Amino acid sequence: MRKWLIAGNWKMNLTANSARALIADLRKDLDRDAAVLARDRDIMIAPPAVIIPAAAQALAGSSIALGAQNMHFEDKGAFTGEISAPMLSQFGVSHVILGHSERRHIFGEGDDLINRKVLSALKNRLSPILCVGETEQERDRGNTLSVVLGQLERGLAAVNDQSERVTVAYEPVWAIGTGRNATPEQAQEVHGAIREALRDLFGHQAADTLRILYGGSVTPENVDSLVSKPDIDGALVGGASLKAESFARIVRARRA
Repeated sequence: MRKWLIAGNWKMNLTANSARALIADLRKDLDRDAAVLARDRDIMIAPPAVIIPAAAQALAGSSIALGAQNMHFEDKGAFTGEISAPMLSQFGVSHVILGHSERRHIFGEGDDLINRKVLSALKNRLSPILCVGETEQERDRGNTLSVVLGQLERGLAAVNDQSERVTVAYEPVWAIGTGRNATPEQAQEVHGAIREALRDLFGHQAADTLRILYGGSVTPENVDSLVSKPDIDGALVGGASLKAESFARIVRARRA
């Protein structure tokens, strides 16, 4: 049985003070069940980069992991405004979200750049969460699997024997922040295809261990039905992770 990962992506929201308050409320809700939850799921939050130091302090002593929303592929250099893996590591960051559709479609990041970031994260002992997903137009044309599996294969090029530290997140672009989520059956179809592609890339044992998350308008109301599917190993949560009560309910998603 794969251990779930429930990850909150705060995007460009909150300040240091409101982040501390949210973490305090979340810990108050979750810490009493931490031992039970830890048996079959991990929890992570990814705040904006400038809030990471405050979040690290607020999470001290907690089982909730700290993630980042993006990073540069170089460890240092003349890259104004960028943040490197070593900078993240010093604050206890363990995961980094890469290739999110907002990075792809708003900031123009392509698969080659994303792959360089994935390889840099692995080199620096961070666990990358590689996001893949199709637009509404691509789905309507019947191109979902070709788009998603192409992003997957190019994003994981040259990963080789480090695949056990990778997580994949399927996030249909048309479902992100729209309130319209993929049905459990639609999500499972894509997750199953991703799992099969991972078997081709890394072998059966690695692919059957690697986690594939669903993201895209995940809510307390739909999370149970989504994670009931065999190849959905947790959730990458956006807006619902900004409120302690709703995120805590998602963390407590029920296993089938």
